[in-house]
Amino acid sequence: MTPGEPLLRGDPDRLLPADSDQRNVARRLYEQVATLPLVCPHGHVDPRLLLEDRPFADPTALLVTPDHYVTRLLHADGVALEELGVGQGVLPEAEARGVWRRLCERWTVFAGTPVRWWLEAELAEIFGVRLRPSAETADTIFDLVAGCLSTDAFRPRALYERFGIAVLSTTADPCDDLSVHAALAADPSWSGRVIPAFRPDRYLEPAAPGWGESVRQLREAAEVDTGDYRGYVAALENRRRYFLAHGATSADHSHFDARTDPLSEPEASRIYRSALAGEATEAEATAFRRHMLFEMARMSCEDGLVMSLHCGVRRDHHLPTAVRFGGDVGADIPVRIELTEALRPLLERFGTHVGFHLVVFTLDETVWSRELAPLAGFYPSVYVGVPWWFLDAPDAIGRFRAAVTETAGFTRTSGFVDDTRAFCSIPARHDMARRLDAGFLARLVAEQRLDESEASAIATDLVAGQPRRVFKL
Repeated sequence: MTPGEPLLRGDPDRLLPADSDQRNVARRLYEQVATLPLVCPHGHVDPRLLLEDRPFADPTALLVTPDHYVTRLLHADGVALEELGVGQGVLPEAEARGVWRRLCERWTVFAGTPVRWWLEAELAEIFGVRLRPSAETADTIFDLVAGCLSTDAFRPRALYERFGIAVLSTTADPCDDLSVHAALAADPSWSGRVIPAFRPDRYLEPAAPGWGESVRQLREAAEVDTGDYRGYVAALENRRRYFLAHGATSADHSHFDARTDPLSEPEASRIYRSALAGEATEAEATAFRRHMLFEMARMSCEDGLVMSLHCGVRRDHHLPTAVRFGGDVGADIPVRIELTEALRPLLERFGTHVGFHLVVFTLDETVWSRELAPLAGFYPSVYVGVPWWFLDAPDAIGRFRAAVTETAGFTRTSGFVDDTRAFCSIPARHDMARRLDAGFLARLVAEQRLDESEASAIATDLVAGQPRRVFKL
C-alpha cells in the first residue's frame, strides 16, 4: 500500500463472520449494542485527567508514551524506551514529533495485532485521520491530531461524554486519600461517574522492596497501629471501608500465583513480626501473601467489595528496565498458572457465601476450559474474567467463548473490561468485543443452538447488564 492510502476502517462489517448468513445475523446483533453506554469496571486511567480537564499535550503524550501496548512492540523492534519518551513526561514538540515518526515508520510492526486495530480506530474515528501512518505521513498526521487536541471538543471530559462512558473504575493505592475522586463527585459541572478500585498488592508482599515503608504508610493513612498483625489487618479493613465510602465496588489483586492457603493467627503474627524486622525468609513471605489473599476474600464477604483476581504474571521480567523506568512499561510476562487447587482453600470457606463475587482473570488460556469454566459452573461466587491484557485480541476472544460457554454459559462471565491507561483506546476496545460477541452468538444461531431473539437478549446483557451485576455497579 502506498503512503496516503485511506485507513482500512470503513467496512461496517469488520470482525464479523465471513460466512454471509452468519454475518447478517451478527450485523443485526451488533447494531443493537453498538451505541449502548460503555461500562468500564476495571482500568487504570488517571482520574486527575477528568478532574483537571486540561487539553492533551500532543499526539505522542496521548497515544504513545503512556501505552505500554504500543511501546513494548516498538522496543522489541529495536527502539529504546528512552527514544520513545517513556517516563519523561510531556516532551518538547521536536522530541514528541520524533517519537511519533518512530511509530509511523514502524507501522507494519503492529500488523495483525489488536494494538493496530485500536490505533487505527483512535486515529480514524476520534480524530478523523484518513492517511495511513508511514514515514511520509507522520508529520501530517501529527499536525491533524494536534489540531484537534487544541479544541474544547477534545478535552478529556468532552471525550468521556462522546465515548458514552457510563461508569469508569480505576485502580488506586490503599493509602490514596481519594481526594481526586471526591472532587469529581462534588463538581456540579461533572455528570460522569468515576470510582476507585482498591489495589493492595504491595501491602501483602513482605518480600517486595519497601514493604516495611508501605506498612508505615498504611498506619498513617488508616490511623491504626500496624505494629502487630492484628493492627495491620485492622488497618487494611479500615482503608477498604474508606474506599467503599468513596464509591468503590471492587478490590483488585495481582500476584505471581493464586494460592490461598490460610495460616493460623499465631503463625501469621509470627511471620509478620519477622517481616517487620527484615528477617522473614522468602518461603515465609510467600506463605504470608497467600494467607493474606485468603484474608482479602474474608474481608470481601464482610464488606461486599468484589474480589477481582489476576495472577500468573512475572512482573518486571527485565530488571534493568524496571530499575530505569519502573513498572508497567511492557516488561511483564505471563506464566503458567494452576487454579483448581490454588483457590480451593478460599472457595471451601467462602465460595458459597451469599453476595461474594470472585472474578478470576488469567493470561494462561489453557485453564479456561480445564479449570475456570468448571469452577464458575459450580461456585455461585465465581465469574470467569473475559480476555484482557495479552489476550484481548480477536482470535483469543473467540477461543475464550468457545472454551468457556459450553460449561459456564454467558452469565458466569464478567463482561468486558478494557484494562487500559490509554484513555482514547477505550471505545475501540469495547467495540471490538461487541463485534466479536455478536459473531459468536450468530454462529450459535446459525447452528440452531440459539434463536435470534435469545441471542439478541444475551448480546445486550453482556454489554449492559452482566458487568454491572458482576462488579456491583
